[in-house]
Amino acid sequence: MFDENKMTALDSSVGADEGQSQICTDTILSENSSYDNDFEEERELYFRKIYRMNDPDYIHTISLSELYDTVYKSRMPIIDGLLYTGAYILAGAPKIGKSFLVAQIAYHVSTGQALWGYDVKKGSVLYLALEDDYQRLQERMSRMFGVEAISDLFFAVCANQIGRGLENQLKYFITEYPNTKLIIVDTLQKVRENASDAYSYAGDYDIISKLKEFGDRYGICVLIVHHTRKQPSGDSFEMISGTTGLLGCADGAFLMQKEKRTDDQATLDVVGRDQPDQRIYLSRDKEHLIWCFEKADKEFRKPPIEPLIEQVSKLVTVEKPEWKGTATQLAEILKENISPNVLSRKLNVSAGRLLQDFNINYETKRTRTGSHITLTLQSDIIKK
Repeated sequence: MFDENKMTALDSSVGADEGQSQICTDTILSENSSYDNDFEEERELYFRKIYRMNDPDYIHTISLSELYDTVYKSRMPIIDGLLYTGAYILAGAPKIGKSFLVAQIAYHVSTGQALWGYDVKKGSVLYLALEDDYQRLQERMSRMFGVEAISDLFFAVCANQIGRGLENQLKYFITEYPNTKLIIVDTLQKVRENASDAYSYAGDYDIISKLKEFGDRYGICVLIVHHTRKQPSGDSFEMISGTTGLLGCADGAFLMQKEKRTDDQATLDVVGRDQPDQRIYLSRDKEHLIWCFEKADKEFRKPPIEPLIEQVSKLVTVEKPEWKGTATQLAEILKENISPNVLSRKLNVSAGRLLQDFNINYETKRTRTGSHITLTLQSDIIKK
């Protein structure tokens, strides 16, 4: 007998990295399917894969062809070139200005205003200011940004610990505010379980892993404020307090430093999986206490868009927000000397760029008659 739960799980996934290959998801047993030779081969392959996956020694693999035939959900930018979905650490010495910086980030994301020239995706923000109180937050925010009402920025000065209810609290907030883009945890020490100072690599990795998993699941960024150690280090990011497990699990990190605590200048070193390494030089506006951009050692530049993808993007407009057809039909419309299979794979690889740069959602479904493609302009763009 087959395990019914495992069979059901196979049909629920859309990505090869979620426990199955594309060929499994594309096998559709409909009432109109004819039991010809091709169908019998597909059916046999389907159940052979189930047998293999039930073997305790089985390790799931996919071929390069399956990799290209699968559409993966890319990490969306919150601040283009700086923050993406997942988990990020902002580390620096105590009282260096980290809380002012994350308050500034929170304000820009909640209003959609560009930060230091970096494009920002507007959305709701939850700022867990766990080392502050509401009176101090009121004074700080009014001095930094005035008293204009902002409906998408929320504060809390207490929360549960990770593994002891925090995840449920964050989920509740996201349910209430589904347009949430950013959650700030200030500081990590306030939400981790009480323990000795001798944290292990596994423990540090696990604590960030839980926040990263939450961010990945809901497509948001969790920005975690943390402290640095006093002792110098060869690699500046090794100054982050704790073990390398913190940085090892995070999607990226910011290291804020000053030469002297009384300085009004600071550097912000940026590393991450989805953006180039950068060093940003900042100066502090003494009157408003905001951090101002001076220069960057490496300017963030997006990779150029392939002309073919730009052509595809023109098929979807506000007047015609959806295009449907086969890969063969799309190749004919584009008048490009390219096979439908190669075109489909190029679009699979570029799905993230279509969404990020053109706000076009790309979906594909393989059937026995070919790849059926749907291009849809996002609803918030249509409303505008």
